[in-house]
Amino acid sequence: MFGGICTGILILLTHRHITALEQKLAEFPNKKFELTRFDEISQEIFKTERLRLFTLAPVLFIALAELLIFSGRMGLAVWIHIGILIGLSLSNMLIKDLKILRIYQALMLLPVLRLINLSMPVFFETTLYAFVFIYSPLAIPLAVIVMHQKDSLEEIGITTKNFLSYVALSLPLSFLLGLGEYLTIRTGYLIPDLSFESLLKLTIIMVFFVGLVEELIFRSILQTRLEQALSVKEALLITSILFGLMHSGYGTFHEILYTGFVGLLMGIAFYKTRSLPFIVLMHGFINVFLFGILPHYLSSWTPF
Repeated sequence: MFGGICTGILILLTHRHITALEQKLAEFPNKKFELTRFDEISQEIFKTERLRLFTLAPVLFIALAELLIFSGRMGLAVWIHIGILIGLSLSNMLIKDLKILRIYQALMLLPVLRLINLSMPVFFETTLYAFVFIYSPLAIPLAVIVMHQKDSLEEIGITTKNFLSYVALSLPLSFLLGLGEYLTIRTGYLIPDLSFESLLKLTIIMVFFVGLVEELIFRSILQTRLEQALSVKEALLITSILFGLMHSGYGTFHEILYTGFVGLLMGIAFYKTRSLPFIVLMHGFINVFLFGILPHYLSSWTPF
């Protein structure tokens, strides 16, 4: 709650400060004059810095909440995520810049994802089906944001272009990235065996629930909004850092670094291909290798 209150105060103070600067820029509303090239550049720099500042505030508090989860302070992290969600929701009353609002709508999905994840009880002996209950509710805010922001299918990467090629490419890439993550955190398996039925269940859940929802959030919505408002490099940096931090629940700093690196690779791949199916397949198959195939084959193997 303290983090959420601080977020709201910071947004309010930043808004008042920037509004005052904008009023100074508009001191002569009735006079017609031509802006020099220097004035135009100065205004563009001002707008960009404004966007950076407004983006940085909630990103820092989301990062703080995830670091608290990493350190084991779950209760405080939950309250900060709740506060962030409230602060971002109420920002519509103060902020009228469409680019900032679209970024805030995208960032709101992260505390929602974390709060649903933490509040979901375990109903089954295996936690595989818990992913269905965690990621299914997120389809609702995702659909609302996509419809509200009036995104085209091309903008969010829904395309069948080069689909078969991407399917073939996603398998070896997923194996390599999944192997690297398995060696990092040594996960257990979520399926009792490697039968066709078990692998099919794991693949459906990891591709169409985990992979699809997370990539819609991080790549199709958040990365795209940041690219439009800031720059490609900044968008890739912010999304990869947040993607890594959202894996703080594993309790190992190496996992945060590794998933941040994987998030950067997938962000670059999405920017280059603009193909959501490619990124979703790669993400989903990484998890299939990580939670299914590799633990069954390598659980008794040690590198040294």
